[in-house]
Amino acid sequence: MGRKLDPTKKEKRGPGRKARKQKGAETELARFLPAVSDENSKRLSSRARKRAAKRRLGSAEVPKTNKSPEAKPLPGKLPKGAVQTTGKKGPQSLFNAAQGKKRPAPSSDEEEEEEDSEEDDVVNQGDLWGSEDDADMVDDYGADSNSEDEEEDEELLPIERAARKQKVREAAAGVQWSEEETEDEEEEVTPESGPSKEEEADGGLQINVDEEPFVLPPAGEMEQDAQAPDLQRVHKRIQDIVGILRDFGAQREEGRSRSEYLNRLKKDLATYYSYGDFLLGKLMDLFPLSELVEFLEANEVPRPVTLRTNTLKTRRRDLAQALINRGVNLDPLGKWSKTGLVVYDSSVPIGATPEYLAGHYMLQGASSMLPVMALAPQEHERILDMCCAPGGKTSYMAQLMKNTGVILANDANAERLKSVVGNLHRLGVTNTVISHYDGRQFPKVVGGFDRVLLDAPCSGTGVISKDPAVKTNKDEKDILRCAHLQKELLLSAIDSVNATSKTGGYLVYCTCSIMVEENEWVVDYALKKRNVRLVPTGLDFGQEGFTRFRERRFHPSLRSARRFYPHTHNMDGFFIAKFKKFSNSIPQSETDNVLLYCSGWTAVVQSQLIATSTFQVQVILVSQTPN
Repeated sequence: MGRKLDPTKKEKRGPGRKARKQKGAETELARFLPAVSDENSKRLSSRARKRAAKRRLGSAEVPKTNKSPEAKPLPGKLPKGAVQTTGKKGPQSLFNAAQGKKRPAPSSDEEEEEEDSEEDDVVNQGDLWGSEDDADMVDDYGADSNSEDEEEDEELLPIERAARKQKVREAAAGVQWSEEETEDEEEEVTPESGPSKEEEADGGLQINVDEEPFVLPPAGEMEQDAQAPDLQRVHKRIQDIVGILRDFGAQREEGRSRSEYLNRLKKDLATYYSYGDFLLGKLMDLFPLSELVEFLEANEVPRPVTLRTNTLKTRRRDLAQALINRGVNLDPLGKWSKTGLVVYDSSVPIGATPEYLAGHYMLQGASSMLPVMALAPQEHERILDMCCAPGGKTSYMAQLMKNTGVILANDANAERLKSVVGNLHRLGVTNTVISHYDGRQFPKVVGGFDRVLLDAPCSGTGVISKDPAVKTNKDEKDILRCAHLQKELLLSAIDSVNATSKTGGYLVYCTCSIMVEENEWVVDYALKKRNVRLVPTGLDFGQEGFTRFRERRFHPSLRSARRFYPHTHNMDGFFIAKFKKFSNSIPQSETDNVLLYCSGWTAVVQSQLIATSTFQVQVILVSQTPN
C-alpha cells in the first residue's frame, strides 16, 4: 500500500528560520570580530558592526580553500554573475545566481530584516537562481555549494539556463529602478527638512489671497454678471457679503453704505436662487441674513415623505412591519406624533401598496398633522372643516373621534371634493358629511359647531419646495388679495362656533404661508372684530408668532401662535393659531371722531367699520369759518 502522505507535515529542507535564529551570522562571526571600545559599540548597531567585520576580514585575509568561511567578495568588487543594485540608503546589494534544483541555505539578509527595519546588504537567493559562470557562492554558514551546482548545471538544457539568466536580469532591473525612485523621493522630502522656499512663497501667496478683503464689483461688472452669471462666483460673493454684514463696522469697504451691500446681496440671491424681487424683499425683511440663506437652501430640497397611520383600521406598529417587509425604509416621525411615519426610501411605490389601497395610511405632510392636533377634536362633537380638500385633516379628525359625532367637510372647489370623497371611502370614514359652499356663507347655511378648523387659502410661500413657481409669480396684490379673503373666512368661521358649547368653542386658523400679512395681521384683525382670545396651541415646539414686525404692532397674545419653517423643523412652512370664543355676540365698532383741516375748513368725520371690512364714512360740516 505504501506510506500515507500526511499533508500536515512539511518536508524538511535544510535549516529553517529557527535554526538561523539560534545560530545566525552574528554568532558565526563573533570569534572573528576584533575588540572594539565601548564608545564605538555604543555608536554602531549590530548590523553596522557585522558589516565592518566583513570588510576587515575580506581585506585582511586571503582565502585558501573554497570552503573558507571568510570567502566574501569585497564591497567594491563583484563576483562573476552578480548584479549590483542601489539600496534604499545607498548600500550595495548582490544578486548571486546559484544553479541547481536543490534549495539553497537561507541568506543572512532575511535574518537581518527580522531583527531590524532598516534595509541593508540585500542578498536574495530564493527565487533568483544563478548563472553557469557563477564563482564561489558561500552561504551564511560557510558551506560551499559550487561543486553541487556544477553537477546539477549539467542536467539543465541551454534554453533553461538562458531563461534563468533573463529572469535574474529582469528582477535586478526592476528592483534597481524601484530603489532609485525611492531614494529620489527621500532626497526631495525628508522629515527633518521643511518646505522649500518656493513652496513657502506659494503658501504665503495663497494665504494673502484668502485674507484679501471683499470689494464690491463696479457697476459695469454687475451688468455683465446679470447677462451671463457665473453661479459659483455669485455664491462666493453671497458668502462674502453676508460675512461683511455680520460685522459691518469692521469689515466694510471705506465709503460704502450698508444699503449698497444689501442691494448687491439681493440681486445675487435673486440670481442664484431664481426668486423675484418682491418675494425676496419680503423674505429679507422676515429673516436675519444668516437664517435667510438657510431658508432659501431648504426650499431647494424636498421635504421628507411622511404618512399618517389610519388607526380606524390598523396600528402604527403593524403598519410599519408590513411596509418594512415590502422593502420600505422608515422610522417614527417624532415624539410629538403617535401615528406619523417618515419614509427614507422604498423599493415599491409608496402610494400604490396594498396597505395604501386598503386605507391603512394616508400620505400627509408632517405640518398638516399639526392643526388637527392643536384643535384636539373630542368624540360626539359637531365639527366644521371649512376648507377640507383633499381630506387629510378631515380623516385625521375622524380617526381621533373614532367615527363618532359629525364632521361637516366643506370646500368651495367642486373638483377638489372628488379627492375628498375617494380618500374618505378608502380610509373607512363614516361620520362625515361633504358640502360645497363658499365658506363666507357658512354662518347663514349652518352654525353652532363645537369646533371649527380653517385651513385658509394662501400664497403658498411655505411650500416653495413643492411649487417653485411661487418664487416669481407672486406680487403685492396677490398677498393682499389672500389676506382680505382670509379675514372674511376667519370672521365667518368664528361666527360658526358655538361659544356655549360644553366641550368646545374652539377654532384653529392655519395657513401654509410665512407672510406676516396672511398670519399675524389677519389674527390681530379677528381679535379686534370678534369676542375671541388666543389660547396655547398645545404644541411643544415651533417658533412664537410676531408681536411686532417693522412698523406694525400686534396683540401680545400672538406669542401663543406657532410658526414652523423648513430650515429649522424640516417640514413645510406653516402658521397655526388657536382661538377660544367666549361670546356669541358681535361687538359693535366704536365711532371715531376725527377733525380734518383742509383748505381752511373744519369738518368732523364719523367712520364706522362693519363686519365686511368696508368703510362707511359720513362727513358733517361743522363750520365754514377759516382757521
